Amino acid sequence: MQRRKFTSLVIIVPVTGLPGVASAGLFSETDAVAGVRTALERGATSAVALLGRTDGFLGNPKVRIELPGFLKDAAKLLKATGQGKRVDELVTAMNRAAEAAVPEAKAMLISAVKAMSVEDASKIVKGGETSVTQFFTTKTREPLSGKFLPIVERATEKVSLAKKYDAVAAKAAGLGLMKKEEANLNGYVTGKALDGLYFMIGEEEKKIRKDPIGTGSAILKKVFGG
Repeated sequence: MQRRKFTSLVIIVPVTGLPGVASAGLFSETDAVAGVRTALERGATSAVALLGRTDGFLGNPKVRIELPGFLKDAAKLLKATGQGKRVDELVTAMNRAAEAAVPEAKAMLISAVKAMSVEDASKIVKGGETSVTQFFTTKTREPLSGKFLPIVERATEKVSLAKKYDAVAAKAAGLGLMKKEEANLNGYVTGKALDGLYFMIGEEEKKIRKDPIGTGSAILKKVFGG
């Protein structure tokens, strides 16, 4: 008796809007967007937890806030004249300000992720190393700047050298030695705090994509597990 040969049929559902999410996987476009959202939400939550604590900025060389170019050079002269302690106090205050401000970002970051469209998710997947930063910058930078600034102001006003920063920086900017956006201490720290936050979200999100199974999330495993 002749045996019948059966071939199994596997139907692959392409995720047309989100190429590159996973090369091998049976999932819908809805699943893919949900996977990107989950990765970003977890990345944002983790980044806020890492940065919004003592030494979150100050102790992390990747995001530590230093004095901008010209003033950093001037600080070396102050240290050489025995005023290094005052410079260190200012740098510490700048980073403490960022650490105090970051927890205020969590709700807004999560809200931006939940409102993400298919187009947003597609841009993140196809956009390379800076796509996560670009997404959050577009969606949250302006309103978060408003939230961060008063917190930064309260943290820096206690440091004597901070009061002299703006006067010196304004003169330096007028001579072309500094960028105008660096000439205001509180504005500079606020900007650097946001830069550091977005950078860390991107770093945490990349870790999640690299090891989706380790997250324990079914949707992340399904979409990014390959």
